[in-house]
Amino acid sequence: MQELRQGMYARSLAGHDKGKLYVILAVDGEYVYLADGKNRRADRPKKKKIRHIQPDFHMDAVIKEKLDLAVPVRDEDLKKAIKLKEEPSRR
Repeated sequence: MQELRQGMYARSLAGHDKGKLYVILAVDGEYVYLADGKNRRADRPKKKKIRHIQPDFHMDAVIKEKLDLAVPVRDEDLKKAIKLKEEPSRR
């Protein structure tokens, strides 16, 4: 199994946000910190147990580039990446 990393997509499997798509901002032991740029902003990510998410091992190119350059990821970048992922016909 692949290792979870910053910038990967993850879908919530449990809780009131079940089925919602997020971007992983950090991995800390058995927890991940998730944000979507809208309800969960990058400055206040959602802490969720790894077993409560379904990781998608793909990354958005813009987010990957920003993480590689150690530039902070903006909420607008998160919203755009999630929108593109959820609407594959627009790619």
